[in-house]
Amino acid sequence: MTDDGDPEANLEQWKDAMQAEHEDAIANPDPSEDHRIEGVTQVSYRVTFEYDPETETLERDQREQVDDLADPELLSCDCGVRGMTPDEAREHVRAAREQASE
Repeated sequence: MTDDGDPEANLEQWKDAMQAEHEDAIANPDPSEDHRIEGVTQVSYRVTFEYDPETETLERDQREQVDDLADPELLSCDCGVRGMTPDEAREHVRAAREQASE
């Protein structure tokens, strides 16, 4: 039991509990769920505008991609497990497939 007067200890206990829950969700996927890994990434563009004095608006003139599409650092599964590293995501999918083959 934590000391209610020690917020740091409470925070650490909460972090430890959340980490343990996260690790359990990765290692023990719900067999009734679909397990497809996904992530979100962005590609940056430089966009130039022309000013139209008649309408006093900026109109998009050109766009140039300034970086390449990269894999996201954190991944999620359709089953609801979020914030996985690529290694954790592989472990999660491997565990789900092992469960399905049993």
